[in-house]
Amino acid sequence: MYEIFRSIILYAIPTILAITLHEAAHGYVAKRLGDNTAWVLGRVTLNPLKHIDPVGTILVPGILLAGGMLTGLGGVMFGWAKPVPVNFARLRNPKFDMIWVALAGPASNFGQALLWALVAKIVVLVAPASLFGALIEICYGGITVNLVLMAFNLLPALPLDGGRIIVGLLPWKWSMKFAETERYGLIILAAIIFSGVFEYLARPVLGFARWLFFAAAGA
Repeated sequence: MYEIFRSIILYAIPTILAITLHEAAHGYVAKRLGDNTAWVLGRVTLNPLKHIDPVGTILVPGILLAGGMLTGLGGVMFGWAKPVPVNFARLRNPKFDMIWVALAGPASNFGQALLWALVAKIVVLVAPASLFGALIEICYGGITVNLVLMAFNLLPALPLDGGRIIVGLLPWKWSMKFAETERYGLIILAAIIFSGVFEYLARPVLGFARWLFFAAAGA
């Protein structure tokens, strides 16, 4: 039980940062491209309280982490935040600009993964022995959580970012048809998650996360 709570605490910092910056990035890019809806509502902020969803940000990641440790099977850590509101009609070029708004979230997660790798390098060089274990585990969690969150959101299904990108890239006729699948989005996502499909798809991502961590840590 101690190990479960310890892991939840160590993963809490990178998970909250990953989700907070992901959503803030959507709102920031939307504002730059003409829609200030999120800005007016105070959602373009680094205050995690503005983005935390009690179920998606806290409960689900906690259950997955605890379940993986109890069963010894591990598993993929993921969650979600309150979506940042974006009025695509207010963007200067709605169909094209939605691609950049959607990409902003995953891009922020990739950037954070690289930053956590840099922090891991610094920890290896200067961290005192008493703090080394906890700090290096937080860094590994930061890399893993961000890369998995990036991969999950890039799945080509609405309402995920990958689905928004597909809508922006397709010709109008096919774009509208694909957009209609959003009504089944929750069902599709549940099937991907609970069937184990995403865990299978995430294996290369987790492999890259481990490589990045050990490359940064010099191991």
